[in-house]
Amino acid sequence: MTVYRIFPGVEAAFHFFLAEQVSFHHPSSPSVLAISHCRTGRIDWNLKNDNSEYLGAGDLSLHSAACQADSVMQLPIGYYEGISVFINLKQLEAEAPDILKEANINIQNIYRHYCSADHSVFIPSCKEIEYIFMPLYDLPEDLRIPYFKLKIQELLLYLSFRNPKEQELSQYCSRQTELIKEVHHFLTQNLNQRYTIDELSKRYLINTSSLKEQFKAVYGMPIAAYMKEYRMKTAASMLRKTTDSVAQIAVSVGYESQSKFSNAFRDVFQMLPTQYRKKCQNER
Repeated sequence: MTVYRIFPGVEAAFHFFLAEQVSFHHPSSPSVLAISHCRTGRIDWNLKNDNSEYLGAGDLSLHSAACQADSVMQLPIGYYEGISVFINLKQLEAEAPDILKEANINIQNIYRHYCSADHSVFIPSCKEIEYIFMPLYDLPEDLRIPYFKLKIQELLLYLSFRNPKEQELSQYCSRQTELIKEVHHFLTQNLNQRYTIDELSKRYLINTSSLKEQFKAVYGMPIAAYMKEYRMKTAASMLRKTTDSVAQIAVSVGYESQSKFSNAFRDVFQMLPTQYRKKCQNER
């Protein structure tokens, strides 16, 4: 994490995490608006209000910092890169930059809409969010604070005039999240077996539409597409690290047909398994 002080009461931080989870410990501050943008990876954040926050590439979340005090961010695919902005709305209202005063922005309205003690707002990836955040990631060090000053004011202008009824991302309770993680663990620990959505639905007592929707929310892809990619990444690791035959590896990741396995592997890696193994051997 790299943290910058932008205005009085306003800080911004760059995050790059390679982990299964990250813990946060800071004071519970109901008047501080915490804004998180995801550039790459995925977040499953268990907040204090018993909701889980899911963010994928381009998504944005907003809530009171009180919601995330002493919270745990799970990284379902093992990494996350993003930016967080923390705005003390009381201090900002007292010391607002001139452009915000000129725009006659109502800080109290921002507080009411985005800092409710038991509510989080999730905005899916859109051109407005991309325009605000994406230029910030690859700036040279000496331009970061000047650009942040511009972009945070732009962000506040956007939030003040955004229609609260616009589409927002779905929220799920932490219990639902844990159930989906159980499904994920079961599937990834039994790669040599195939399970239909109906079989999983009956096994975990969850209807099929909820299972599909919630799995995609947590892991960013439909179950079939996710498992195909997971199988191929596992197979790639075996091709690099073992001397098992392609046929043996195919069976171990759930393919009885070597030709179907080879076609699936080529879909993901743009080369056949034999070509991939030879390439890895040549690079050693």
